[in-house]
Amino acid sequence: MTRFVRWTALAVASALLAAGCGGSSSDDDKGGLSWGRCKATADAPAPSSEWQCATLKVPLDWSKPDGETIGLALIRAKARGDDRAGSLLFNFGGPGASGVSMMPSYAPTVSQLRERYDLVSWDPRGVGASEGVRCRSDKEIQAAESVDVSPDTPAEEQAYFADAADFAKGCQKDAGKLLAHVSTADSARDMDRIRQALGDDRMNYFGISYGTELGGTYAHLFPKKVGRMTLDAVVDPGADTVGHAQNQARGFQRALNGYLESTGQDPAEGSRKIADLLRRIDARPLPTATPGRKLTQTLAVTGIILPLYSKDSWPTLTSALDAAERGDGSELLALADGYNERDPSGRYGTTTHSQRVISCLDDRQRPTAAETKKLLPRFEEISPVFGTFLGWDTAGWCHDWPVPGQHETPEVSAAGAAPILVVGNTGDPATPYEGARRMADELGRGVGVMLTWRGQGHGAYGSGSDCVDSTVNAYLLDGSVPKDGKVCS
Repeated sequence: MTRFVRWTALAVASALLAAGCGGSSSDDDKGGLSWGRCKATADAPAPSSEWQCATLKVPLDWSKPDGETIGLALIRAKARGDDRAGSLLFNFGGPGASGVSMMPSYAPTVSQLRERYDLVSWDPRGVGASEGVRCRSDKEIQAAESVDVSPDTPAEEQAYFADAADFAKGCQKDAGKLLAHVSTADSARDMDRIRQALGDDRMNYFGISYGTELGGTYAHLFPKKVGRMTLDAVVDPGADTVGHAQNQARGFQRALNGYLESTGQDPAEGSRKIADLLRRIDARPLPTATPGRKLTQTLAVTGIILPLYSKDSWPTLTSALDAAERGDGSELLALADGYNERDPSGRYGTTTHSQRVISCLDDRQRPTAAETKKLLPRFEEISPVFGTFLGWDTAGWCHDWPVPGQHETPEVSAAGAAPILVVGNTGDPATPYEGARRMADELGRGVGVMLTWRGQGHGAYGSGSDCVDSTVNAYLLDGSVPKDGKVCS
């Protein structure tokens, strides 16, 4: 996963509701959680009274369980029905998406699951209200928009890597010793502490996008504690840094091809036209309706990527590309701002900051500039529109990072775990379908159960397939495990 597409589009496509944690105590759990009304923040009012918030203390360093602690922000809404099955923990992807902010807005999608489950989510360590990291000020973020992330000259290359190193320094300054303790494995151990605090014997879990890697990691570490676990929009556990970037170049090009075909265009010709547009923008950024801001090539690519997450957004992409061809970058800039969490006042969210500190602690593979240049022809072959950007990102994302990465690929084997439902979407742009099959295989025989949807967009559940939704609901609500290999059209 890369700079552009590391976190689930749910975080940018849905209306985020920032809920603060804490408040007057209203309910205590066996695990010591003190649940209270969620507080309003500077960005949003508190959610409705059906939502409760709490803070759970966990070790900063899991190798020193009795040492210094940090607080994890949690949010929940209690089950509506009488036949309660326990808690269902959600992670919405990233790494870096705030579960505290997203859970209330996602709740209508999983309303049927709330009949038997308390809906629970949290901000993982290094995210949002759980020791969230901010590596740059809003002013610095906007200034960095002028950096070319697919450098064409030695000067642009120097600026690109200087910017990456500067970002790393900002993260180190803000995060301090937390920087070495925000890995996916750390968060998986946090999940088991959350399970205990909620009073559940087993972990019932719904992971989306990066949340599937987190779920797989949990299953590997705690196979006997796995209850009913669904992994949707699945990250390929067998892909390293370069492999993830190539997977996403392939996935987004497939989605773009599908979009182009839907508008009556030949995918090859349409891609060439978009690539030509991006080259022109690289040479001469487009004016926009926003004073003092132009549409750079980097912002244009980001703006193209966002609507590819959902087929419903394809008409928006048509309008934005048409405007850009006329010389107006306003619509693509607005899409890029949505992806980058920039509000009209110029304030930016910090999801990408959290993404970076987590993924750079996870990922050991860090290609050099020279190695990346050798890889670029293959990236460009995979995708004439996105390949160059995603190729360069493999070198820049963790450049000059102050802590070493932990692994080439995550370990998700989970022998002895209960069946885990793995849901793959053949048209998923950010987590291509092949990753779901790999996840099901690596979880182990009798553990990974594959469900395929022949659809479009990032993720399958709640995307319009009654077959997918009913299969997932039957598994989570009743324990009905579908036949491995079931296909929903």
